[in-house]
Amino acid sequence: MRPFLKLSAVFLFVLIFSAQATAAAPKWELDPAHSGVYFGIDHIYSTVRGHFEDFKGTVMFSPDDLAGSRFDFEVAVKSINTRHSKRDSDLNSANFFDSKKFPTMTFKSSAVKHVKDNQYIVEGEMTVKDVTKSISVPFVFMGVKDFPFDDKKEVAGFEAQLTIDRLAYHVGGGKFYDMGTLGKEVDVLISLEALRNK
Repeated sequence: MRPFLKLSAVFLFVLIFSAQATAAAPKWELDPAHSGVYFGIDHIYSTVRGHFEDFKGTVMFSPDDLAGSRFDFEVAVKSINTRHSKRDSDLNSANFFDSKKFPTMTFKSSAVKHVKDNQYIVEGEMTVKDVTKSISVPFVFMGVKDFPFDDKKEVAGFEAQLTIDRLAYHVGGGKFYDMGTLGKEVDVLISLEALRNK
């Protein structure tokens, strides 16, 4: 093979390999009516539960292309709902989330790793108020099936659970924790259904 042809072949190989290496996993659109960000926190003897009504995210996932997979989310803090308006107002105030100053919480993924079976971990940075921390979030990939209401689409399911130390993110002080009335650990459940065209 002539040097020019040999060089061209090598260049073509590099282009193909690079395209494959940077190819993104398929993009899924969140179904907000069947997805949610829920939480629970101890209050003396009970558990106060709530959710955030307004959130959005980018989901790109394939078990066969974890390098091209990613999960990025943004949650509107003021959309918090614990079914108690006075408590929600307090949570939005400077006493806790200070939603006027810090209107969103975000998570930006950096890597997706397979653990075993349908269990995975997404690593990334979570920002709450003025604090950004690297975290690892375990999640279960529920699978993919044809969407029952549109045969041109398919639906995927994901469920993640994690525990966050609210004090580490400056969400409230330690006063109520020291009193034994409000826990510092918040259990978070993220349940997602997402759609894409076949």
